[in-house]
Amino acid sequence: MKLKTKLTLGVGLLFLLIVLLSVIASVYINKLKSDTEKILTANYNSIEFSKNMLLALDKIRTDSAVAIKNFQKYNALQEKNLTEFGEKEATQNLSLHFDEYLKQPNYEKEKLIREDLMKIMSLNMKGIERKSDIAIITAENATFWIVSLGTVCFLIAFILLFNLPQTIAEPINQLNFSIKQIANKNYNERVHFKGSEEFNDLANSFNVMAEKLQEYESSTLSKQLMDKKRIETLVNNMHDAVIGLDENHFIYMINDEALKITNLRKDEIIGKTAHEVAVNNDLIRELLKNIDHPVKEPIKIVTDNKENYFEQDIIPINIVKTGEKEKKYIGKVILLRNITPFKELDFAKTNFIATISHELKTPISAIKMGVQLLNNQKFGELNEQQQELLKSINEDGQRLLDITGELLNLSQVESGNIRLNIEQCSPKEIVQASIKNVEKLAEQKHISISPEYLLDDQDFVSADFDKTVWVMNNFLSNAIKHSFQDETIKVTVAKSDSMIRFSVADSGNGIDEKYHRQIFDRYFQVPGEQQNGTGLGLAISKNFIEKQHGEIGVNSSLNQGSTFYFRLPIFGA
Repeated sequence: MKLKTKLTLGVGLLFLLIVLLSVIASVYINKLKSDTEKILTANYNSIEFSKNMLLALDKIRTDSAVAIKNFQKYNALQEKNLTEFGEKEATQNLSLHFDEYLKQPNYEKEKLIREDLMKIMSLNMKGIERKSDIAIITAENATFWIVSLGTVCFLIAFILLFNLPQTIAEPINQLNFSIKQIANKNYNERVHFKGSEEFNDLANSFNVMAEKLQEYESSTLSKQLMDKKRIETLVNNMHDAVIGLDENHFIYMINDEALKITNLRKDEIIGKTAHEVAVNNDLIRELLKNIDHPVKEPIKIVTDNKENYFEQDIIPINIVKTGEKEKKYIGKVILLRNITPFKELDFAKTNFIATISHELKTPISAIKMGVQLLNNQKFGELNEQQQELLKSINEDGQRLLDITGELLNLSQVESGNIRLNIEQCSPKEIVQASIKNVEKLAEQKHISISPEYLLDDQDFVSADFDKTVWVMNNFLSNAIKHSFQDETIKVTVAKSDSMIRFSVADSGNGIDEKYHRQIFDRYFQVPGEQQNGTGLGLAISKNFIEKQHGEIGVNSSLNQGSTFYFRLPIFGA
């Protein structure tokens, strides 16, 4: 609990009790005063009136006129001061007996008057006793509550008196001792307070200060300069370009490789903001465009009349200061990794694949044509074994032709030489052309293809017809390959926001979710399945669709079948 809270609670409670004590004392004093006033104004006056009437009665025989007048005067006052039970009847009897006495004075009537006066006095004396008892009870209650609350106030004040000075003085003394230790360069000194949160916060702040002083004491300027020199030497001898920016985008570091590819001098760039330098430097301007969202594609930079390729990597720098817990951002490092040798090898590989695929396509087509001629039996009849052999040659030839076609498409994708003829295309025609291409393959497994069009005839897509049909062919061929015999493949075409969605659903074994991200990578094939493809079809399909500003994906689970889909923009949307 905080010290401020403890003080507020203790002093506040003491204050409330003192106020309550004052209120109770005032209430009981007023009550005692009221009870006393009632005795004086009511009962005491009645006794005085009765006493004066007795004196007047004694003087009637000697001075009758004055005595009668005094009796009647005090009797009238008594009639207005009736406070006790039975006093009214006694006063009425007194007036009646006095009137009869005046008409015919005698001893008997005088005796009745005296008895009435004694009764009035007796009633008021009893009233005084009763009200005195009430006043005594009130005084006792007042004494009880005042003593009780006074005792509680005393205990609270006693506790505060003995605990509060120690609670405040002890941490201050300990802190004073620790400060003296720090002043004597004993930076290992730490304080640990128990109790209030304020002193705990003070202890934490003091310990953080001591840690930082210890850290600064243990480090020297020369050591820091040597470490800085080592790091600069290491960075300058890296083959990757390195540019360091602080949290305000001021350039504080650049190595020789980065200076070489930017054609800048260190004195032209150090201490300036990246935006200032970017005004006259295309490379820095290009880097700033992608500084918050680095691109995956390599950056092409021409240096020494040669194309160089670099992968950009943005590394944020966050530190946790001594004694603190939260990370603080202090800048970032731009790393340009030179991948030109790998890119050249990739180009060589792509050209080799394109050349080989193109060269293989012609002889493979000639082999297939020869097989067709033999199948027509224009050069003589074939026996059963020869027909089986020709069938096997034809299937292998078709497979080789498909592979070379995929390799050619891949070389176009990798070289960026895909030529798209984007035009208004009918989704139904795309699906029908694709189904026609795979009809024979589906018939071999007794598989039916069921198309469903959930759109209007006036809905068209903006696409390259041949490339899109190729993707649908790939989806349908894979679906047929992985479906069981006598199953149905569902092809659905439907509107999806401002796009049209093509999907192919089969009822095969399905694909585990952990492979969904890799399924569209080049050469990837799901482990455990029959490996009878190149692993290029889906990768090429992904590139064809994305080049047309579309999206491609898969929904699948084990033993639940698979649904491959792509979306293309609606024409004119």
